Amino acid sequence: MNGSTLQTFAAECAERLPGARLEHPFGPDWEVFKVHGKVFMLMTSVPGEPVVILKSEPGEAEALREAHADVTRGYHMNKRHWITLEGGDSLDKKLVEELVTESYRLVVGNLPRTKQPVDPETYGTHARAARR
Repeated sequence: MNGSTLQTFAAECAERLPGARLEHPFGPDWEVFKVHGKVFMLMTSVPGEPVVILKSEPGEAEALREAHADVTRGYHMNKRHWITLEGGDSLDKKLVEELVTESYRLVVGNLPRTKQPVDPETYGTHARAARR
């Protein structure tokens, strides 16, 4: 999946998530997806190459980086808790959708219960179960 396709597909996935909003707080070169004001996905270009930046559990982030050449440490983010997806052959649509959903779920899980648009314990679990 090339970088432009990656960003387009990731944005489509994010837009389907309950309560997700697209903002541009860092200018037009950064697309930032938030849920109740908390970031779960960023998109920009690093040096000219489109990337998608997502939240991830530290152990999962490490495993993803080891298994996929196109997954690296989070660009301009905490390197343990964020990953960067780059365009390349090691990513497919199913994995990208799972990673976007998981990032969203992790952020929703840290929101106060009254602000959670979904139950983070069960939302998207079918995708995680299928991956294992």
